[in-house]
Amino acid sequence: MRNVWIICRKELGSYFVSPIAYLLLTMFALIFGLMFWQMLGSFVFYSMEMQMRGQSFPMSLNEELIRPLLSNIGVIGMFFVPMITMRLFAEEKRTGTIELLATSPIRDTEIILGKWLAALALYAFMLLYTGLNIAFLFKYGSPDWKPVLVAYLGLLLQAAALLAIGTFISTLTSNQIIAAAATFGICLMLWLISWASSYENARWAQVLSYISIITHFQSFEKGVIDSKDVIFYGTAIFLGLFFTSRSMESLRWRS
Repeated sequence: MRNVWIICRKELGSYFVSPIAYLLLTMFALIFGLMFWQMLGSFVFYSMEMQMRGQSFPMSLNEELIRPLLSNIGVIGMFFVPMITMRLFAEEKRTGTIELLATSPIRDTEIILGKWLAALALYAFMLLYTGLNIAFLFKYGSPDWKPVLVAYLGLLLQAAALLAIGTFISTLTSNQIIAAAATFGICLMLWLISWASSYENARWAQVLSYISIITHFQSFEKGVIDSKDVIFYGTAIFLGLFFTSRSMESLRWRS
């Protein structure tokens, strides 16, 4: 674990030495802040309008505001995952330091876990920015905090699965643009295939819907931890890191 921590700390530091981390954090905070401001304004507007008409309005912050916000974070995150993972191994290949890693006494699993955990930590920092906006609702309202924590757990598991896939793709090329584009394409497909079940009830549509990365977040956004969803994300993480280790093993043999 010591080597994993050293690599994780080194990789995380490299994000903040370059403008990458600051750019991602700033853009993510601005996008979510704009979304939060618009959705909060809409919530307040419609609640006041219905009260003026003498009609009741469902004032549940969790259902009407927080849940849609956190659901949108999962979609927005898919655009940022490729930018986080594109440099993990592609940059090592471009600079030629991948040979040093491949021939070092450090095990492949330690290298992979260290880099993947660094990417996950950066994504967690991005989620922390959104928590500042959610904390505003707790200060002036009284939402239920338990579903919020469950939803954030789901977001972290979803991101961990996508980051594992992006880590594998980064080992396949030395071009960061290609790595980012391929990761984004797969993330987008894993989102779009969930639409099949909306118009088709055949077995193939149900299978496509099940393997969608978004489908398994739906229980988390409701504040429910379902074991099948946890197993799905855990399996996706394992497969992504397993294929990464096989790719690293081939690099070690070629080195």
